[in-house]
Amino acid sequence: MSQESTVVQLNPPALGSGSRTNQAYVRLRQDILAATLTPATKLKIDDLRARYDFGASPIREALSLLTSDGLVERIDQRGFRVAPVSEREFQDVLKTRCWLEEKALRDSVENGDAAWKDAVVLAYYRLSRAPKGEKGTDAAAAWEARHKEFHMALIAACGSEILLGFCDKLYDQNIRYRQLARPTDYAERDIDAEHKDILDAVVAGDADLAVDRTLSHYARTGAFLATAMGD
Repeated sequence: MSQESTVVQLNPPALGSGSRTNQAYVRLRQDILAATLTPATKLKIDDLRARYDFGASPIREALSLLTSDGLVERIDQRGFRVAPVSEREFQDVLKTRCWLEEKALRDSVENGDAAWKDAVVLAYYRLSRAPKGEKGTDAAAAWEARHKEFHMALIAACGSEILLGFCDKLYDQNIRYRQLARPTDYAERDIDAEHKDILDAVVAGDADLAVDRTLSHYARTGAFLATAMGD
Protein backbone atom coordinates (compact mmCIF):
# COMPACT_ATOMS: atom_id res chain seq x y z
CA MET A 1 0.00 0.00 0.00
CA SER A 2 1.44 3.35 -1.03
CA GLN A 3 2.06 5.87 1.72
CA GLU A 4 2.34 8.67 -0.83
CA SER A 5 -1.19 8.48 -2.23
CA THR A 6 -3.41 11.49 -1.88
CA VAL A 7 -7.12 11.88 -1.42
CA VAL A 8 -8.72 13.91 -4.18
CA GLN A 9 -10.76 16.83 -2.90
CA LEU A 10 -14.43 16.33 -3.70
CA ASN A 11 -16.67 18.94 -5.26
CA PRO A 12 -14.44 22.05 -5.30
CA PRO A 13 -16.83 25.02 -5.29
CA ALA A 14 -17.28 26.59 -8.71
CA LEU A 15 -18.95 29.68 -7.28
CA GLY A 16 -18.47 31.80 -4.21
CA SER A 17 -20.43 30.16 -1.42
CA GLY A 18 -22.03 33.48 -0.55
CA SER A 19 -23.23 34.34 -4.06
CA ARG A 20 -26.97 34.54 -4.65
CA THR A 21 -26.65 32.16 -7.59
CA ASN A 22 -24.86 29.59 -5.45
CA GLN A 23 -27.44 29.92 -2.68
CA ALA A 24 -30.28 29.45 -5.17
CA TYR A 25 -28.48 26.49 -6.71
CA VAL A 26 -28.03 24.80 -3.33
CA ARG A 27 -31.66 25.32 -2.30
CA LEU A 28 -33.07 24.08 -5.61
CA ARG A 29 -30.71 21.13 -5.73
CA GLN A 30 -31.65 20.05 -2.21
CA ASP A 31 -35.37 20.14 -3.00
CA ILE A 32 -34.91 18.22 -6.25
CA LEU A 33 -32.80 15.50 -4.62
CA ALA A 34 -35.26 15.21 -1.73
CA ALA A 35 -38.12 14.94 -4.25
CA THR A 36 -39.80 17.96 -2.65
CA LEU A 37 -39.78 19.24 -6.22
CA THR A 38 -41.04 16.09 -7.90
CA PRO A 39 -39.88 14.74 -11.27
CA ALA A 40 -41.26 16.53 -14.34
CA THR A 41 -42.51 19.50 -12.27
CA LYS A 42 -42.44 22.72 -14.30
CA LEU A 43 -40.12 25.28 -12.76
CA LYS A 44 -41.57 28.72 -13.33
CA ILE A 45 -39.27 31.60 -12.52
CA ASP A 46 -41.95 33.66 -10.74
CA ASP A 47 -42.99 30.70 -8.60
CA LEU A 48 -39.38 29.97 -7.65
CA ARG A 49 -38.74 33.63 -6.81
CA ALA A 50 -41.64 33.56 -4.36
CA ARG A 51 -40.65 30.17 -2.94
CA TYR A 52 -36.98 30.95 -2.31
CA ASP A 53 -36.93 34.75 -2.11
CA PHE A 54 -34.27 35.17 -4.79
CA GLY A 55 -34.23 37.41 -7.85
CA ALA A 56 -34.92 36.14 -11.34
CA SER A 57 -31.28 36.23 -12.47
CA PRO A 58 -29.88 33.98 -9.69
CA ILE A 59 -32.78 31.57 -10.24
CA ARG A 60 -32.15 31.33 -13.99
CA GLU A 61 -28.41 30.88 -13.49
CA ALA A 62 -29.02 28.19 -10.87
CA LEU A 63 -31.40 26.35 -13.21
CA SER A 64 -28.77 26.43 -15.96
CA LEU A 65 -26.24 24.88 -13.57
CA LEU A 66 -28.74 22.20 -12.58
CA THR A 67 -29.33 21.48 -16.25
CA SER A 68 -25.63 20.71 -16.56
CA ASP A 69 -25.99 18.38 -13.54
CA GLY A 70 -28.80 16.48 -15.26
CA LEU A 71 -31.31 17.37 -12.53
CA VAL A 72 -33.23 19.96 -14.58
CA GLU A 73 -34.31 19.99 -18.23
CA ARG A 74 -34.81 23.01 -20.46
CA ILE A 75 -38.09 22.93 -22.37
CA ASP A 76 -38.96 24.94 -25.48
CA GLN A 77 -35.79 27.01 -25.05
CA ARG A 78 -37.65 29.15 -22.52
CA GLY A 79 -38.80 27.15 -19.54
CA PHE A 80 -37.45 24.50 -17.21
CA ARG A 81 -38.71 21.40 -15.48
CA VAL A 82 -37.33 18.91 -12.98
CA ALA A 83 -35.78 16.05 -14.92
CA PRO A 84 -38.27 13.18 -15.16
CA VAL A 85 -37.51 9.67 -13.92
CA SER A 86 -38.05 6.27 -15.49
CA GLU A 87 -37.23 2.66 -14.71
CA ARG A 88 -35.02 2.52 -17.79
CA GLU A 89 -32.99 5.53 -16.64
CA PHE A 90 -32.73 4.15 -13.13
CA GLN A 91 -31.30 0.86 -14.39
CA ASP A 92 -28.84 2.80 -16.56
CA VAL A 93 -27.76 4.96 -13.61
CA LEU A 94 -27.33 1.90 -11.39
CA LYS A 95 -25.36 -0.07 -13.98
CA THR A 96 -23.05 2.83 -14.81
CA ARG A 97 -22.55 3.67 -11.14
CA CYS A 98 -21.50 0.09 -10.40
CA TRP A 99 -19.02 0.09 -13.29
CA LEU A 100 -17.37 3.33 -12.26
CA GLU A 101 -17.37 2.80 -8.50
CA GLU A 102 -15.87 -0.66 -8.84
CA LYS A 103 -12.86 0.90 -10.55
CA ALA A 104 -12.69 3.81 -8.10
CA LEU A 105 -13.00 1.56 -5.05
CA ARG A 106 -10.37 -0.91 -6.25
CA ASP A 107 -7.91 1.89 -6.91
CA SER A 108 -8.64 3.48 -3.55
CA VAL A 109 -8.12 0.25 -1.60
CA GLU A 110 -4.91 -0.49 -3.49
CA ASN A 111 -3.46 3.02 -3.31
CA GLY A 112 -5.06 4.62 -0.27
CA ASP A 113 -2.87 5.49 2.69
CA ALA A 114 -3.54 5.50 6.42
CA ALA A 115 -5.05 8.98 6.28
CA TRP A 116 -7.57 7.78 3.69
CA LYS A 117 -8.55 4.81 5.85
CA ASP A 118 -8.95 7.10 8.84
CA ALA A 119 -11.25 9.34 6.77
CA VAL A 120 -13.38 6.36 5.74
CA VAL A 121 -13.66 5.15 9.35
CA LEU A 122 -14.64 8.66 10.49
CA ALA A 123 -17.24 8.95 7.72
CA TYR A 124 -18.74 5.61 8.77
CA TYR A 125 -18.79 6.64 12.42
CA ARG A 126 -20.61 9.88 11.61
CA LEU A 127 -23.13 8.02 9.46
CA SER A 128 -23.76 5.35 12.09
CA ARG A 129 -24.43 8.04 14.71
CA ALA A 130 -26.84 10.03 12.55
CA PRO A 131 -30.55 9.34 13.13
CA LYS A 132 -32.39 8.41 9.95
CA GLY A 133 -35.36 10.74 10.54
CA GLU A 134 -38.66 10.95 8.71
CA LYS A 135 -38.58 11.84 5.03
CA GLY A 136 -38.57 15.59 4.51
CA THR A 137 -37.12 16.43 7.94
CA ASP A 138 -33.81 18.07 8.79
CA ALA A 139 -32.69 14.78 10.35
CA ALA A 140 -33.34 12.95 7.08
CA ALA A 141 -31.37 15.57 5.15
CA ALA A 142 -28.48 15.28 7.63
CA TRP A 143 -28.48 11.48 7.28
CA GLU A 144 -28.39 11.79 3.49
CA ALA A 145 -25.39 14.10 3.74
CA ARG A 146 -23.56 11.62 6.00
CA HIS A 147 -24.52 8.74 3.71
CA LYS A 148 -23.03 10.45 0.68
CA GLU A 149 -19.95 11.43 2.69
CA PHE A 150 -19.35 7.76 3.52
CA HIS A 151 -19.79 6.41 0.00
CA MET A 152 -17.67 9.15 -1.55
CA ALA A 153 -14.98 8.69 1.12
CA LEU A 154 -14.70 5.05 0.07
CA ILE A 155 -13.54 6.04 -3.41
CA ALA A 156 -11.77 9.31 -2.58
CA ALA A 157 -8.26 7.86 -2.99
CA CYS A 158 -8.81 6.62 -6.55
CA GLY A 159 -6.56 9.39 -7.88
CA SER A 160 -8.93 10.71 -10.57
CA GLU A 161 -10.95 13.88 -10.16
CA ILE A 162 -12.81 13.12 -13.38
CA LEU A 163 -13.88 9.68 -12.15
CA LEU A 164 -14.95 11.14 -8.81
CA GLY A 165 -16.97 13.81 -10.60
CA PHE A 166 -18.92 11.20 -12.57
CA CYS A 167 -19.51 9.11 -9.44
CA ASP A 168 -20.70 12.18 -7.56
CA LYS A 169 -23.30 13.03 -10.21
CA LEU A 170 -24.51 9.46 -10.47
CA TYR A 171 -24.87 9.30 -6.69
CA ASP A 172 -27.13 12.36 -6.81
CA GLN A 173 -29.20 10.86 -9.62
CA ASN A 174 -29.67 7.75 -7.49
CA ILE A 175 -30.77 9.77 -4.45
CA ARG A 176 -33.83 11.03 -6.32
CA TYR A 177 -35.01 7.49 -6.92
CA ARG A 178 -34.47 6.50 -3.30
CA GLN A 179 -36.49 9.50 -2.13
CA LEU A 180 -39.43 8.40 -4.27
CA ALA A 181 -39.53 4.96 -2.63
CA ARG A 182 -41.72 4.13 0.35
CA PRO A 183 -39.99 3.87 3.75
CA THR A 184 -41.46 0.39 4.18
CA ASP A 185 -39.44 -0.83 1.22
CA TYR A 186 -36.36 -0.82 3.48
CA ALA A 187 -38.00 -2.21 6.61
CA GLU A 188 -36.26 -5.60 6.53
CA ARG A 189 -32.76 -4.31 5.73
CA ASP A 190 -30.00 -3.58 8.20
CA ILE A 191 -28.38 -0.74 6.27
CA ASP A 192 -25.86 0.00 9.01
CA ALA A 193 -24.65 -3.60 9.00
CA GLU A 194 -24.18 -3.42 5.22
CA HIS A 195 -22.10 -0.27 5.59
CA LYS A 196 -20.06 -1.84 8.40
CA ASP A 197 -19.32 -4.90 6.25
CA ILE A 198 -18.02 -2.63 3.48
CA LEU A 199 -15.91 -0.70 5.99
CA ASP A 200 -14.39 -3.89 7.42
CA ALA A 201 -13.31 -5.06 3.96
CA VAL A 202 -11.76 -1.68 3.21
CA VAL A 203 -9.86 -1.55 6.51
CA ALA A 204 -8.62 -5.09 5.87
CA GLY A 205 -7.31 -3.97 2.48
CA ASP A 206 -9.39 -6.59 0.63
CA ALA A 207 -10.37 -4.88 -2.63
CA ASP A 208 -12.30 -7.88 -4.00
CA LEU A 209 -14.42 -8.21 -0.87
CA ALA A 210 -14.97 -4.45 -0.61
CA VAL A 211 -16.19 -4.32 -4.21
CA ASP A 212 -18.39 -7.41 -3.78
CA ARG A 213 -20.06 -5.99 -0.67
CA THR A 214 -20.52 -2.55 -2.20
CA LEU A 215 -22.08 -3.86 -5.39
CA SER A 216 -24.33 -6.20 -3.37
CA HIS A 217 -25.38 -3.19 -1.28
CA TYR A 218 -26.30 -1.28 -4.44
CA ALA A 219 -28.06 -4.30 -5.95
CA ARG A 220 -30.32 -4.65 -2.89
CA THR A 221 -31.26 -1.00 -3.10
CA GLY A 222 -31.82 -1.35 -6.82
CA ALA A 223 -34.21 -4.25 -6.33
CA PHE A 224 -36.25 -2.28 -3.79
CA LEU A 225 -36.42 0.76 -6.03
CA ALA A 226 -37.42 -1.24 -9.10
CA THR A 227 -40.29 -2.73 -7.07
CA ALA A 228 -41.29 0.69 -5.78
CA MET A 229 -41.35 2.12 -9.30
CA GLY A 230 -43.42 -0.81 -10.51
CA ASP A 231 -45.97 -0.08 -7.78
